[in-house]
Amino acid sequence: MAVIADRCPGIQVTVVDLNAERIAAWNDTDLGRLPVYEPGLDQVVGRARGRNLHFSTEVDAAIAKADMVFLSVNTPTKTRGVGAGQASDLRWIEASARQVAAASQGHTIVVEKSTLPVRTAEAVKSILSAAQGNAGGSKSFSVLSNPEFLAEGSAIGDLEDPDRVLIGGEDPEAIEALAGVYGHWVPTERILRTNLWSSELSKLTANAFLAQRISSINAIASLCEATGADVREVARAIGSDSRIGAKFLQAGPGFGGSCFQKDILNLVYLCRHYGLEEAAVYWEQVVSLNTWQQQRIARLVVNSLFGTVTGKRLAVLGFAFKADTNDTREAPAIRICRDLIEEGAQLAIVDPKVEPSQIATDLGMEALDPNGRVGLGGDGGWSAVATPEEAARGADAVLILTEWEAYRHLDWQAIAAVMRQPAWLFDARAVADAEAARAAGLNVWRVGEG
Repeated sequence: MAVIADRCPGIQVTVVDLNAERIAAWNDTDLGRLPVYEPGLDQVVGRARGRNLHFSTEVDAAIAKADMVFLSVNTPTKTRGVGAGQASDLRWIEASARQVAAASQGHTIVVEKSTLPVRTAEAVKSILSAAQGNAGGSKSFSVLSNPEFLAEGSAIGDLEDPDRVLIGGEDPEAIEALAGVYGHWVPTERILRTNLWSSELSKLTANAFLAQRISSINAIASLCEATGADVREVARAIGSDSRIGAKFLQAGPGFGGSCFQKDILNLVYLCRHYGLEEAAVYWEQVVSLNTWQQQRIARLVVNSLFGTVTGKRLAVLGFAFKADTNDTREAPAIRICRDLIEEGAQLAIVDPKVEPSQIATDLGMEALDPNGRVGLGGDGGWSAVATPEEAARGADAVLILTEWEAYRHLDWQAIAAVMRQPAWLFDARAVADAEAARAAGLNVWRVGEG
C-alpha cells in the first residue's frame, strides 16, 4: 500500500488495523521505528504518509469511503479441527469480509491480497452477496484476487519493478480498475489477467515451486558433504542451464518465512481434498525435507562437539528467517535452536534486527542472564547478546544461521581468541570467510562442502 500511494499520488490510501499499538507505530514520526523492517520502506512511507498514505484504527469509516478494499489479513495454518496442520485458518478473512459487507457504501471492489486457498473468493462472494441482497440495491460488490509475489528483504524493488502483476476476476470493469492502479508504473504487458481460481492457485504454486528448489538443492548439499563435492560448484553448473536458471539454488538451513511452508501444506490439503493422494505426498515431502535439513544441522553440531553440547556455550549469529528483514516466522533458526537447547546447550543469540522479546516468543522461553554461570545440569537455555564477539566469548562453536552482510566480514582472529578450544564454525549459509576462520584455528563446516 505504501508503494501504491508513492506511485499514485492522486489515490488516497488508508491502511486500517484493529491493533492501535501497531497503527501508532506506523504513524511514529521516527521512521526508524516502523514495525516492519524492510530496506527502503522508511523512505517510501516518508514520502507518502500524510499526503495520500494514512494509518488508522477507524476501520468502518475507511471502508465506507473506499472504492476498493484490499483484504490483507493473516491466514495461518489451522492448529485444530478439520485440516489441522495443513489447511489455512480463514477466520480473519471471513471476519474482514463481513465487516466490509456491513460498512461499505455504494459499489465496492474487494481485492483478496492475502495468500488464500483456491476458491476462497467463493466464500467472500457469498458473504458479500448476502449483504447486497439485504441492502435493497444500495450496495454492490466485485471480488478480485491480486496475490503478492514480493520477497522480504527486496520487497520495495519487487513492487516497483515486478516480474508480473496478477489480477483474477470475473468482472471486467473491476479488473481494469485495479489494472489502472498498477498501470501508473507497471508496463501493460506485465499485468496478467486470469479467472479467480487460476489467480489464487498461481500464488500457492509459485511458492511451492520456489520452496521445492530449496529442498532440492539442500538434498544435493547433503550428498556433496558425503562425497567431497561442493554444492556451490554444482549449483553454478546446473544454474548455467537456461532451462533451470541460477535463482534459489543457494544451499542453507532451509526455507522459512510466512508463506512457503503454509502454502505448500495448503496445497497438500487441497490435493487430498480432491483425492489426489500422490500429488499430496509429493508436495508434503518438500516440507519434510526442509525439516530434516534443520534437524540434520543440529545433530551435526552435537556430533562434532564430542557428542554432547550439555552445558556448552554456542554463539548463534542470526535469527531472522533471511537477511534484511526482522521476520522470524518459520525461521530455520527456531527449530535448530530448540533442538540444541533440548540437548542442553546454552545459546548466545545475536541478530541486528530481531528483538529479544521476539526470540523469547519463538523459542517459548525467557532469556537467561548472559553473564550467568553455565552448568552441566542438562538444562539448556539462551541469552541475548549485542555483538558476534560477545556471543563467541567462552563458546565452543559459532553458528551462522542468517546471511546478514556483516557476517561476511567478521574478524575471525578476534573471535577465535575468546573462544574455548578446540572451537568450531558451523556456517549454515556459506557466507563467512572460511579460509580466515581456518587460519584463526577454527574447525569449519560449511553447508554442502565435502
